[in-house]
This record gives sequence, C-alpha cells and structure tokens, in this order.
Amino acid sequence: MPTLADSHVHLDDARFDADRDDVLERARATGVKLQVIPGTDAASWPRIHALCPLGSGLFPAYGMHPMFMHRHRSEDLASLSRWLETGTPVAVGEIGLDFHEEGHDAQAQRDVFRQQLGLAREFGLPVILHARAALDEVTSTLRRIGGLRGVVHSFSGSQEQAEQLWKIGFHLGIGGPVTYERAQRLRRIVTNMPIDYLLLESDAPDQPGAAHRGERNEPSYLTDTLRCVAELRGADPQELANATTTNLMQLFGINPESLPVS
Repeated sequence: MPTLADSHVHLDDARFDADRDDVLERARATGVKLQVIPGTDAASWPRIHALCPLGSGLFPAYGMHPMFMHRHRSEDLASLSRWLETGTPVAVGEIGLDFHEEGHDAQAQRDVFRQQLGLAREFGLPVILHARAALDEVTSTLRRIGGLRGVVHSFSGSQEQAEQLWKIGFHLGIGGPVTYERAQRLRRIVTNMPIDYLLLESDAPDQPGAAHRGERNEPSYLTDTLRCVAELRGADPQELANATTTNLMQLFGINPESLPVS
C-alpha cells in the first residue's frame, strides 16, 4: 500500500466531531499517513494545534480565510504572528482571495492577504492559497511580492494560469473534482503537468469525488483521486503516490523522521 499525503484537509471541522478518530483510522488504513490541516480563522488555530501532536502525521497551518472576513478582527494578524512563531506550523494558510460571492469586500481581502504573505516571507513558510474568481490577481500578487512558495489548493484554472504558477514555483492541489468526467479542462492539465508541481488533496469534509457524490468527504477517499490521476497520466499509482508525497514533504519541510511508524 503506498504512503499518501493529503495536502489539504479540514480535520478540525465540526462535521468530524462525532467520529474523528474513526476517520483518522480509515485514512491510515488506506495509506494516508500525512495530512496538512489549514486554519481558516483565529478560533480554528488552537483546535488545529491540539489535533497535531508530534509523530501523529498531522501537520498544522494557520491562516485567515478570505471567505470569513466577518470573523476576522484587526488584532488577529498580531495573534497569527505569534502562532506562526510558537505553533510549529508547516505553512501559512488557508489564505487568498475569493471574489465569487456578491457583497465581498475586495479591498479588505487584499489587505489581509498581503499582510499574511508578508508574514509567510518573514517566517520563511510556504503558503496554502484559496483563489476563487481571483486566480490572476492572486498570481500577480505573488509575482509582485516575490520570494514565496506554496500551493494553490483545489486548482480549477486554465492551462495558461497553471503555467504562470509553475513559473514562480507554485504547486497545484488536485482533489475530488478531477474524478468527474465533466472536468475535461482540469483533466487535461493534470494529464500533462510537470509531476514536480503536483499535490493531492481531499479538502475534506468538502469536495467529495465522483464515487462519493453527495457524501461527507474524508481523507481516506484520497485513494480515488490517486487512481484517477494515475490513470490519466498512464502512471503507476505507487510511483505517483511516492512522487506527490515527496513533493509535499519538500514543500512543507516535513522530516521523514516525524512520520508515524505504523
């Protein structure tokens, strides 16, 4: 069984409260030994930190999500800086821009996004990016600031947008959406993209793949994404799992010695 790495899972979500231990057990039983858990607001950071003891294979990231601007307070940025210094994070995230919903405060999002990118540079951490209806602006902001690395999670852009991200060293997070046959553009990108920039993710409890349509998603379903991507690329699933796990560990600075033994 290959060792798999889930680059984006919201394991702290309340939808896992009733059976979180079982969810983790199912994930490990299917080979998902590494999971990166990104934060969305200040309230989530202590929960995530508590979920990620050393040796668990769970790794925390802390950030302020653009869809929850109403939850963020001006003092949260100072608090985030302290969490990045003391909370053993592997990344700053989930951060970014989201202009999909009506009524969004674009300028407030931009201000918070840029300040968090500044913290990522200050602490030498990669970023986990959310970019919905805003991918070009996110990319141009990364290029303008410079000195950053990370992943655009749940990538859904064009070939040209993907290439612009690769040029500045950013990865694409690929999850359940690629398993739907209608996702032809995404499938073409995944089929031909450089393997060095590919990460697998569940985004659980959201974005289940085609085999679990309408269900709560969970990290054990990452094996469906692995099989789909391997089939698209004509690759051996074991080799693809090894490559994407290596990509994740290199990006997030995860030492093999910190992984669970079993």
